[in-house]
Amino acid sequence: MYKIFVIEDDNVISGEIQSHLQKWGYEVKVTDDFSDIMSQFSKYAPQLVLMDIMLPFYNGYYWCNEIRKVSKVPIIFLSSAGDNMNIVMAMNMGGDDFITKPFDLEVLSAKVQAMLRRSYAFQSQTSLLEHKGVILNISDASLWYQDKKVELTKNEFKILQILFENMGNTVSREQIMKRLWDNECFVDDNTLTVNMTRMRKKLEEIGIINLVQTKKGMGYKIGE
Repeated sequence: MYKIFVIEDDNVISGEIQSHLQKWGYEVKVTDDFSDIMSQFSKYAPQLVLMDIMLPFYNGYYWCNEIRKVSKVPIIFLSSAGDNMNIVMAMNMGGDDFITKPFDLEVLSAKVQAMLRRSYAFQSQTSLLEHKGVILNISDASLWYQDKKVELTKNEFKILQILFENMGNTVSREQIMKRLWDNECFVDDNTLTVNMTRMRKKLEEIGIINLVQTKKGMGYKIGE
């Protein structure tokens, strides 16, 4: 089921959008805090965003730019300001489509379907993995937390990817070392420990504490 995040200040419009898209089988979340869009975005991890331009605190252009720092998720702008300048601005800021208000809900759902089909038809997995505000971006091997970006080494990324993919479960050291296999270079047990230590220190430097937990005699897992 595709998840859609609606960032719209008009409760009537957002309610109509939510009700209509849910009838089409989508999971729809409407923002409840316009001062902290990114926290909601990271927790919900939607496959598509519908966003107005005029919003409390910061406008849609600002939030589009923030989302683009961590995700390539499709963004469709909804706005009554449908002049060419705003449409061009929306596209330049990273938007994928623009729907002018007032709009027909059937047209909206058709555009949503088309956008999702184009964006995900050939993708076998999501490019964004999230846990308690920590976002692992598969597409560029980076990690984000509270608007701070961590550049990961190849091994650090592979370690976090297998742990995120097995969220809630313990991953053995042997499984992780197999993931770190690179051509004829096999990472031994001691090297894995060194990688883990360096990675944890790097995460702690931006305030990520106990993301990766050690399960003695078993392996590692993402913290609860």
